[in-house]
Amino acid sequence: MDPSNSGTALYRAMVRIRAFENAAEAASQGGVSAYGQQAAGAAKVRGPLHLSTGQEAVPAGVCAHLRASDYLTSTHRGHGHTLAKGADLARMMCELFGKATGFNGGKGGSMHIADFSVGMLGANGVVAAGLPIAVGAAHAQKLLRKSDDITVCFFGDGAINRGPFLEALNWARVYTLPVLFVCEDNRWSATTASGPMTAGDGASARAASMDIAATQVDGNDVFAVHETAARLVAEVRGGGGPRLLHALTYRVKGHVSVDLAAYRDPAELAAALETDPIARARGHLLDIGVAAATLDAIENAARDEVDTALAVADAAPWPDASAAFTDVQTTGAGQWH
Repeated sequence: MDPSNSGTALYRAMVRIRAFENAAEAASQGGVSAYGQQAAGAAKVRGPLHLSTGQEAVPAGVCAHLRASDYLTSTHRGHGHTLAKGADLARMMCELFGKATGFNGGKGGSMHIADFSVGMLGANGVVAAGLPIAVGAAHAQKLLRKSDDITVCFFGDGAINRGPFLEALNWARVYTLPVLFVCEDNRWSATTASGPMTAGDGASARAASMDIAATQVDGNDVFAVHETAARLVAEVRGGGGPRLLHALTYRVKGHVSVDLAAYRDPAELAAALETDPIARARGHLLDIGVAAATLDAIENAARDEVDTALAVADAAPWPDASAAFTDVQTTGAGQWH
């Protein structure tokens, strides 16, 4: 593949994610009472909104190697994963707006988006909850043996300190399941720095202790992520069992969109911004001969797409009141729970 063509495709994936996150952040201001702020009626996106700004290289680099038939599980910070997997941007904006035309009829919102048509099994508001779901999906893939499809599981560094992480890795290794675990190590677990509360050397070391090959990569270098993910995906597809990709990145926004992250050292943030993945990718592409006008056009197209999605979401209908009584589980005898 022409490096410039594959590079511009990765660049497009990243700037679409960034444009979406920027728009969602603006639309969510006043959408929740938290961090000293009060909810306001003008907010289009209500409830907590967890942004992945600054982490775009990881989903872009990994998902470039996935098919629609591959499965993916995500986190509460999963807009980028969902877009990179191929989900429709406008429908996702509708879901954030709580509209009937969203992926989940407006019921899932930011933290619980799913789109089975592209293999996106769902974002999840519970830290580490996507890990056992991914392992279950991968086990089903192995039992059915109809293809060499795989499951990819994104999770943050905070998840490795929860029980489902070790349970999922153990199950995946014992049964040699086709799953790629991707740790987006963004250095923060909600409002607490992850390092001081994580024993040992983190995700890679814990995977290795369970006989799962782990590879660490600069998660702000989309080309390094892309190259490393290509090898790991091929190994998993080839029946090699689970692998773990430990991507070192940084979350430049607060825990949620209204969190100013005043607990963080400003110098730490400033240093992180120097390694912004989109700026780095743009610099590399310019160095290998891609025209600045080409990259500008990609950025403008992403912003235009997001502006259109905002207009579509704003005009979309609200769910009918009767929808409140659908997608609800009954355990029988007419008793609703």
